[in-house]
Amino acid sequence: MTSTALQSPPAAPLVLRRCRDLVAPALAEAIGGLHPWVAEMAGYALGRCEIGGAPATHSQGKGVRQALAVLGAEAAGGSGEAGVPGAVAVELVHTFSLLHDDIMDGDALRRGRPALWKAYGTGPAVLAGDALFALAVETLAAGPATAHAAAAVRHLTTALRDLVRGQADDLLFADRPWTGPEAVGVGEYEAMAEHKTGALLGCALALGAQLAGAPRETAIALDRAGRHLGVAFQIADDLLGIWGDPAITGKPVHGDLRQGKKTLPVLVALNAPGHPALAGLLASPADLDDSGVRKAAALVERAGGRAGALREARRHLAAADALLATASLAPRPAEELRSLLSSLAHRTI
Repeated sequence: MTSTALQSPPAAPLVLRRCRDLVAPALAEAIGGLHPWVAEMAGYALGRCEIGGAPATHSQGKGVRQALAVLGAEAAGGSGEAGVPGAVAVELVHTFSLLHDDIMDGDALRRGRPALWKAYGTGPAVLAGDALFALAVETLAAGPATAHAAAAVRHLTTALRDLVRGQADDLLFADRPWTGPEAVGVGEYEAMAEHKTGALLGCALALGAQLAGAPRETAIALDRAGRHLGVAFQIADDLLGIWGDPAITGKPVHGDLRQGKKTLPVLVALNAPGHPALAGLLASPADLDDSGVRKAAALVERAGGRAGALREARRHLAAADALLATASLAPRPAEELRSLLSSLAHRTI
């Protein structure tokens, strides 16, 4: 995305690195308990190894959800270590969801290299995703049987239900028309994004706080903040899916337009006056060759789709920040959270 995207403060790479380093041993231990072949696929999906198990030679990802869980625990007045089980659980769930998303969407690349289903096959990738799903719940449930731990398990399962709901809506959107009474509305889209992306980000923050013994109202505020962040995060992903640099996204430019995905910039543009040319182009997949997708991207931008999506992302970031301000949080980790949340939506960290 260009510099005209979300103008937010620089991310806190040191915070992300600190949290990844804190969580890494527990994450490695959890994966190590899987069947060796499944463990290798899990390691590949997490960026820890290459095909065959050789050590990875590229980035292992930012570890955003890990950091949110650790910072959630610290912001609630606990230690970062208290949030580690939650961090492992949400990282495993996130990776599981990506494995299955890539299969459902037919995406051949993930972080600039073959997606797991391309590297190992569709069946093995489904199996690895199932294993990560089960391992996430087991990791969280295996802790001490306290009231806070029980609440954390319930929170994770609720987030999983919402994630599936959001993914179902996203898949169903593909069969709905671009215009007319059955078209996908902006409100429907944002509800989908909250479930598909926001539920797990909110869960990460809330799990850390719950495992650190935070009051219920604090966990609720953090969950809501993470859900708003998730909508902004998904909008930024939509913008990258149309105008992103493949060196950042690891995917071809204009990929979402080629696939006919119902993304927010396009939906905003279709609600603007003078969109018939765009609607006609989108309704004819055969016209979406290299020239067609460039034309579609230009029409979306001209109709205000890019600017409108950015406004919505900023609105959700402001809502997340307001929720953090109302919660009773420890000052230093709260400030780290604000900086991290602000940086995440424009996806350049």
